[in-house]
Amino acid sequence: MTLQIRGRAAPPKFAVPALAMTAVMALPLLLAGCGSDNDALANAGSQPVEQLYNNGLDALRDKRYVTANTQFDLVQQNYPYSSWAANAQLMEGYSDYLQNKYTDAIGILDRFIQLHPTHRDIAYAYYLRALSYYEQIADIERDQHGTEQAMAALQEVVNRFPDSAYARDARLKIDLCRDHLAGKEMEIGRWYENQHLYTAAIGRFQRVVDNYQTTNHVPEALSRLTEIYLILGMKDEARRTAAVLGYNYPGNSWYEDSYNQLFDDGLVPNAAHSPSTVTEGQQGFFGRIWHSIF
Repeated sequence: MTLQIRGRAAPPKFAVPALAMTAVMALPLLLAGCGSDNDALANAGSQPVEQLYNNGLDALRDKRYVTANTQFDLVQQNYPYSSWAANAQLMEGYSDYLQNKYTDAIGILDRFIQLHPTHRDIAYAYYLRALSYYEQIADIERDQHGTEQAMAALQEVVNRFPDSAYARDARLKIDLCRDHLAGKEMEIGRWYENQHLYTAAIGRFQRVVDNYQTTNHVPEALSRLTEIYLILGMKDEARRTAAVLGYNYPGNSWYEDSYNQLFDDGLVPNAAHSPSTVTEGQQGFFGRIWHSIF
């Protein structure tokens, strides 16, 4: 079964950039004295940059996202050359992310990364951009181009910031993406097999074995390859594939299915050597004949 990776990832506890948190702590009176949203907008031109920025943070905390975006945009319009403008742009991207406006968030974050490559929160910008792709991953019945984009963005976080907390989370999500892609290959392969399009099915299952070796779909892929090879009368290929399955997954139910299929075809010994007799620490019958095959 494909791992469930859809649904909203919890925003990281380090979501608000350091400078933003500093501003919140340094200007409590401004936060407490903010007027209505309409007053803030009317007086935007005369308000100091710190107040506009903290108005945005205040609205963001209250989940008034439209107001938050407006305040952050005002910072960028009225004070485009200040350090606050860069932070406002990043927080605007975060606000869009919280609203599930992932395409908008990606556009803002792409511009932030291009304009501020040495910003103190650049790692977070890459991470939030990757999350915005990740949240758009479709179920396995749909095209998986979005999953590939998410993997690429997550891998960029790992490559650029390998020792960060962002990279650690990105690695976990990459594994889930890989499992998702493998699940898609398996779904297509099963359909081909059911339609008796065995060559096409072999290609899909073999791709899972070759490209997604760390996912939980590999035992099934090996078992289905064994099954198809037996249907096609390719007994040597079936035996070799089952040997790989038995060597690597001796206690797996797919190993037992493959063993029984080969036993029915007279390609393995009697039931005394069946997977049900394998104890913990053993590699099963196919494990014992591994070196005789390869």
